[in-house]
Order: sequence, then C-alpha cells, then structure tokens
Amino acid sequence: MRKADLVNQIADKTGIPKVDVLVTLETMFKEVKETLSNGENIYIRGFGSFITKKRAAKIGRNIKKNTAVQIPEHYVPAFKPSKEFVAEVKKMQNGK
Repeated sequence: MRKADLVNQIADKTGIPKVDVLVTLETMFKEVKETLSNGENIYIRGFGSFITKKRAAKIGRNIKKNTAVQIPEHYVPAFKPSKEFVAEVKKMQNGK
C-alpha cells in the first residue's frame, strides 16, 4: 500500500476530504522525524513505539580498495510494535 492508497482509504472511511487527510499524515510524518532527530521517542498505546537505536562503532571494509574503514557510532530510527498490534497481525495471517 502506498501513501496515496492510505489517504484514499482513510478519506473513504471517515468522510474527511483527501486534502485534509494528506495534510494530517504529512504533519504526523514530519513530527515523528523531528521528534526522533531530537533524541526523543514516541509511544502510541496499542500501536507501538517509534524509537532510535544506537549502533556501536565498528570497523568495516572497503572491498574495492581492500582497506579498513572506521564506522563511528550512530543512531538509526526503528519501530517496535505493541503486543496488541503483533497479536492482531498474527491473527489475521492465521485466518488466511
């Protein structure tokens, strides 16, 4: 499913105009990015958590030059689904 499909589905189910749904989704995505980039996590009960994970520094390889490359520690975004979310997805997959 693409973002446009999601906007259409939400607009159809709620009766909210597609433009308003799109603005709302874009604002949500922007806020998630800003919050995570500021080092904060987002917890949504019953859905999951948007978190940042710390990756340790390590030594990688440049295959073309056959040299070692130092990769510094860094943070990456991650999503951790709630137990209810996981249970519902499992239930749906078992029903198919």
